[in-house]
Amino acid sequence: MPHDIPLITTIAAALGFGLVFGFIATRLKLPALVGYLAAGILIGPATPGFAADTVLAGQLAEIGVMLMMFGVGLHFSLDDLWEVRRIALPGAILQIAAATGMGMALAHWWGWSLGGGLVFGLALSVASTVVLLRALEERGILDSFNGRIAVGWLVVEDLVTVLVLVLLPPLASSLGGAAPDDGHAVADAAAATPLWQTLAITFGKVGGFIAFMMLIGRKLFPWLLWQVARTGSRELFTLCVIAAAVGIAYGATKLFGISFALGAFFAGMVLRESELSHRAAEESLPLRDAFAVLFFVSVGMLFEPSIVTEQPLKLLAVVAIIVFGKSIAAYVLVIVLRYPLRTALTVSASLAQIGEFSFILAALGISLKLMPHEGQSLILAGAIISIALNPLVFAAVKPLERWFGRNEGLAAKFDRSADPLAELPMTVPQEHLHDQVVLVGYGRVGRRIAAALTAQRIPFVVAEQNRELVDQLRRDGIPAVAGNAGEPAVLIQAHIARARMLVIATPDTFHVRSMVETARALNPNIKTVVRTHSEEEAELLRNERAGKIFIGEHELANGMAEYVSEEFAHAQKGAAH
Repeated sequence: MPHDIPLITTIAAALGFGLVFGFIATRLKLPALVGYLAAGILIGPATPGFAADTVLAGQLAEIGVMLMMFGVGLHFSLDDLWEVRRIALPGAILQIAAATGMGMALAHWWGWSLGGGLVFGLALSVASTVVLLRALEERGILDSFNGRIAVGWLVVEDLVTVLVLVLLPPLASSLGGAAPDDGHAVADAAAATPLWQTLAITFGKVGGFIAFMMLIGRKLFPWLLWQVARTGSRELFTLCVIAAAVGIAYGATKLFGISFALGAFFAGMVLRESELSHRAAEESLPLRDAFAVLFFVSVGMLFEPSIVTEQPLKLLAVVAIIVFGKSIAAYVLVIVLRYPLRTALTVSASLAQIGEFSFILAALGISLKLMPHEGQSLILAGAIISIALNPLVFAAVKPLERWFGRNEGLAAKFDRSADPLAELPMTVPQEHLHDQVVLVGYGRVGRRIAAALTAQRIPFVVAEQNRELVDQLRRDGIPAVAGNAGEPAVLIQAHIARARMLVIATPDTFHVRSMVETARALNPNIKTVVRTHSEEEAELLRNERAGKIFIGEHELANGMAEYVSEEFAHAQKGAAH
């Protein structure tokens, strides 16, 4: 047996210590990822004793990032990304600018150069998509509208970061740095290329990759998945899913210059077009979870504990920008864009950490001699602390929402202020506001139900959080109100007091109980229909007497539509007699 087996040693140590410390963290009522980070610190080079191979750990973590991004792509379609573009695109760009400005101001105060401050600020401005996905999945809101906004926001951040990574080398000399001294010809060539040409090449590659995935990938890869599924071999199906995730990510990087993470994300989005996407997500989940552990352990291995004692005030300032500065900036931006309070709080909590792209930016800043090594240590320390604190930030969303709710004056000032889409237009015919169906959510399931109601000429009012979608519905002549239907004001605007039925078709079941309670308080005779994703959720809803419950998606939409139509027809016959 060979004794020089660093890969096996690194995997065994990372998974073994990750299990032990993750278990301890869970027993202490802490998130398991805190234990994974602690395991990484223990087996890292900065602590005495055994030290795992950091280079191999970094590559294993990269696979973890690919698989995690592939997983979110399976839940996030191109249509979902397009739906949130009006908040994710301007919001992410402005938030990056605000956070970068804070980081540059802090670096200037410390006496760093302009280039060092720029790299430092950019590294603090981009959150970890891997950490966000884990947080959203644990809370069951990944498929909700707020979850799609948060993921779309971070996808825009990733795209901006990719552009920054390409532009930094040619700009390094003008920012006070130099070309990397590692002899890489690519970096030297990039430094000699005119800026406009670099931009044109970058946008051309990104555009080419997106065009390829949308025109060819959306047909080719789902078809390939079907061919493998027909063999009846579970092993081949799983292999096809993993090979597609890693292969497309690798090809995107080599052929188009896109990051592994974004390549894997688009791989998941195109495979989502297949009807086998749910099976693909299920089959790849164990491997995704295992490599996610390796990602967090590898982050812990990069941590240098000495930075805590040597630069405590600087570290405190960095953590303050990450956890509070970015979050407050994002909250203000979301509110200014007239989105609900809960959306603002969810996006703010999502951004209160940094991760993989921050490490890449820091390493590039060091190689270009723009940022001192102290900056990289502060970024890594800030990342670990913010990742560990992120579950606590998410846990504060509900108390903050309740606090705003108790302070009505403050809530009125910051939430839904002067929003014309938050009120139903006076031009809506009265026959649409009596014995109507109040349809909460206008996603894939909601659209099918709405189509069935329209075909049978049953009046309905849509309550939807996506403001752009509400605006489009109104232009199409469909009565709709924007906002979170968990808030009584939204259901009141939908005239729930005179409705015959409340149909909750949104995948976000967090506010189902409050929706049902509000509806029954204002209309004791109203019937309720609810969708859910799991039998466990359904059992909880049954215990709360939430009404008729459906599980699934495609069959759920048809079943809900048929049930609503039958109940509505039965009620009309009873009223006639």
